[in-house]
Amino acid sequence: MSITPSTLYCVATPIGHLGDLTPRAAEVLGAVGTVYAEDTRVTQRLLTHLGIQQRLISLHDFNESQRIVSILEALKLGASLALVSDAGTPLI
Repeated sequence: MSITPSTLYCVATPIGHLGDLTPRAAEVLGAVGTVYAEDTRVTQRLLTHLGIQQRLISLHDFNESQRIVSILEALKLGASLALVSDAGTPLI
């Protein structure tokens, strides 16, 4: 899979069984530079299940305004990032 530079991928995660993640979602999570997640503990379980070691940073209601600047800067510099929620499609 080809990852597009300067792209924020919103990745839907499974509700319940980790095996329900789509192959494309798994490819994106393994290929981006950083994964942003509501709860890194929950997302780390998913990444571990997939055998993916990825930079994981928390992004939730309480730190969103602080993180937005660094996310936009990373995108401007060409980074490809993923956003996941604890379970289900991320909220934007």
